Amino acid sequence: MKLKGLFWILTLLLLVIPAVMSYYVFYASSLYTFFAVEALICITATYLFVFYRRIIKPLQMIGDGMELLKEQDFSSRLRRVGQAEADRIVDVFNKMMDQLKNERLYLREQNHFLDLLINASPLGVIILDLDENIQAANPAASGIFGLKYAEKLIGKKLADIDSPLATELIRIKKYDSQIIRLNNASIYKCTHSSFIDRGFPHSFHLIESLTEEVFKAEKKAYEKVIRMIAHEVNNTTAGITSTLDTLQDTFKETEEVGNVLQVAIERCYSMSRFITNFADVVRIPEPQLQEKNLNQLVSSGKRFMENACRNRNIQIITELSETPPIVKTDGVLFEQVLVNIIKNAAESIGKDGKIYIRTTNHPVCLEIADTGKGIDKETETKLFSPFFSTKPNGQGLGLIFIREVLNKQGYAFSLQTGTDGLTRFRIWM
Repeated sequence: MKLKGLFWILTLLLLVIPAVMSYYVFYASSLYTFFAVEALICITATYLFVFYRRIIKPLQMIGDGMELLKEQDFSSRLRRVGQAEADRIVDVFNKMMDQLKNERLYLREQNHFLDLLINASPLGVIILDLDENIQAANPAASGIFGLKYAEKLIGKKLADIDSPLATELIRIKKYDSQIIRLNNASIYKCTHSSFIDRGFPHSFHLIESLTEEVFKAEKKAYEKVIRMIAHEVNNTTAGITSTLDTLQDTFKETEEVGNVLQVAIERCYSMSRFITNFADVVRIPEPQLQEKNLNQLVSSGKRFMENACRNRNIQIITELSETPPIVKTDGVLFEQVLVNIIKNAAESIGKDGKIYIRTTNHPVCLEIADTGKGIDKETETKLFSPFFSTKPNGQGLGLIFIREVLNKQGYAFSLQTGTDGLTRFRIWM
């Protein structure tokens, strides 16, 4: 635009000066000189016209093209000016604009597709910026961290998220994958990698939930093993017990032999009960959900375990919500879960300790804390695995039963030892 203005000023000067000169020549000189000046004016005008068409207009066209590129307006095109060299530049420029428009459209469509894919993906996706703050997260990631909206994660560092999973993600090295088991029996496959955006590497985490798949595989495996063992043991003990009963009747007059046979019979029954405990885990019924008063369920479980705890000098202290939480649960199964948790807490304490049972309304939560020896980090990840037990004679089925019942009722839970030394089993309903 500056060049065009300069041209018109120059044109004005080149035309006005000869015109003024011709005026003075007409009155002061000969007619021949006047026509010579007029001819000079025509030649100057012609030259300026040609100069405009060949130099100024192409340069103006190039300037307009630069403005379009600056504004990133890839939908506009330049018009041909009727000059071969300039028109060739116009054609190349318009072709370049077509390519840029198609590339931008392709990138927009691709990015839109990727956004849809990430938002719909069952894998949790967390993208970090250069300062290791969360730049983007999809709905699956927010669900894994127990948040309703992914926006609540944006701008935070992983260390600022109150979740054991976030702590584990920080420990994963770049370009590495790990299987992570948490204290709430959840299992995740987590991958830490990076991608290049505008020349800079950005870290991201992929979180795949394996909990259901692993639980199904574990259950299928231990169900088969338990059924085989139960079948063989029960058939064998039934035959042995029958034979021992016959022998006991035969040697009933011999007290020493009768006592030995009685011990053997009781041992067979004990083994049968041991196997039955395994089989009960497989045969957990589907929960019959009804509205129950959580405080009443807690009071019932406390009364059932109070005498056993009193014998070990263990106090059960309840801190129940003033407004009783009403929950949908299977009362029989949940009471059994509650008894198992209190029993585990008492066994962890041994003697002389306290068990705290709390209920809250917002959110509806049951917490059972004990002053026992606690659980280390390595043990936390194995607690809800089949047949794993920290007790010398444990079967590793108590926590599996608890896990199955709570999962069937859709309750979230966790078991861990806090910095205050208390081991807490929390159930969110």
